[in-house]
Amino acid sequence: MFTEEMAYPVLGLTVGLIVGLTGVGGGSLMTPLLVLLFHIQPTKAVGTDLLYAAITKTVGTAVHNASSTVDWRIVRRLAYGSIPATALTLVALYLFGPESKRVADAITFSLGVALLLTAVCILFRNWIVDTIGRRFGEPSPRTASVLTTLSGVVLGVLVSISSVGAGALGVTVLILLYPRSKLASIVGSDIAHAVPLTLIAGLGHWQMGDVNTVLLGQLLVGSIPGILIGSYLAPRMPEGGLRPVLASVLFVVGGKLVF
Repeated sequence: MFTEEMAYPVLGLTVGLIVGLTGVGGGSLMTPLLVLLFHIQPTKAVGTDLLYAAITKTVGTAVHNASSTVDWRIVRRLAYGSIPATALTLVALYLFGPESKRVADAITFSLGVALLLTAVCILFRNWIVDTIGRRFGEPSPRTASVLTTLSGVVLGVLVSISSVGAGALGVTVLILLYPRSKLASIVGSDIAHAVPLTLIAGLGHWQMGDVNTVLLGQLLVGSIPGILIGSYLAPRMPEGGLRPVLASVLFVVGGKLVF
């Protein structure tokens, strides 16, 4: 008999497979699915997903670092903004009370907005990059440094509240700011930055009692093999067909959460 406890590893497997195939979709899919399908409280869904992301992306960072596809200069610039922003956001959540209806409603709305933004970035990333690149050109090194830190602030707030944003949003911003960098380096740097960001945010939620450790373990049982399988199949799958499907799902889920 298929029980809810058995469904969590299947969910982890599915999301891990999608992340391995497309490079995005971890927080974008896991948190809303936990809220909408399994009726997990939004604060607990976010907290659990943050630690889930920290663990899985640690593995990804190790792989990218071994391949020399992590630009630690970019990681530091992002962290200068994201770490303080994450800490302040966690303090605000604590002061308002993680169990309050106001916090739950704010997280649900923020999650929906983040999903819609993520879907736009996934679907129109090339157009966004080309349009802004032609309009403003390549930013100077100093401008890129300042904007990277400011982007870290935005990501820190968004990820701490909704667990969404470190993937598609972060990669899109970095492509705009560092157009000469290889895509593998951009992705590797974004994943490396997501580790301390999601870990600190996740530990903060854990301190507030917003992490379901049993659920976390059940999700990881499925997600680890899912990520490995997805990463193996990624070079053999048509990415152009996968991204529109993922973006469409995020549009529907994001719209449901917002409206």
